[in-house]
Order: sequence, then C-alpha cells, then structure tokens
Amino acid sequence: MANEDCLFCRIVAMEFPADIVFEDDQVIAFRDINPKAPVHILLIPRDHITSAASLTEANGPMLGRMFAVAAQLARDEGIARSGFRLTTNSGAGAGQSVPHLHFHLMGGRQMGWPPG
Repeated sequence: MANEDCLFCRIVAMEFPADIVFEDDQVIAFRDINPKAPVHILLIPRDHITSAASLTEANGPMLGRMFAVAAQLARDEGIARSGFRLTTNSGAGAGQSVPHLHFHLMGGRQMGWPPG
C-alpha cells in the first residue's frame, strides 16, 4: 500500500522523476541523486514498508528478489568483480532519511570500514 507523503512511493507511482535502471512487479531501482560512490543505486520495494524494522517473514520473497536484482545490477554496472556494498539504514538514528525501506548498492571505489 502506498503512502502519499512518501517520496519513494511517489517514485513508484511515477509522480516524481527518477533515473530508473530497473523495475518489475516487486522492485524499482534508480540512481541516487546524491551519490556517495561512482555507482550508487537505490533499490526499493513497490509496496510501502517503513524500514527493515517493519519486515516480517512474509516479506522473504520480496527481499530475495531485491537481493537478486542488486546482484544483477552490480554485474551490469561492472562492480561485481571488484566488490560492492549493499546496505540499509533503519530509523533516523541510523541515518534513514526516507521512511521507505531501501537498499544502497554502492561500488566503483574502495569502501572503508566501519561505515558511518
């Protein structure tokens, strides 16, 4: 179910522009407007889920699809062999700025550890 106040729900509904690189019936992926790496793609579920803290076992198939899409995008973007990071933030204290579950696929540069 969409949330009319959610930026990412507006992207899903095509009411807000995005550089979409993949979409199917479960997942949409688009380039981050403020990239932190040469490749920085956001993957979101079409359905509004606030964060990882809201997930249940019923979300398993959708999460499996999101991870498969992330792996394919990493191959397509040429970052699978050198390495990539796939992360999500849950809640404002962790840095989640849009309250819609999303994963950051980042690569194309050396990543530091720990993040944050």
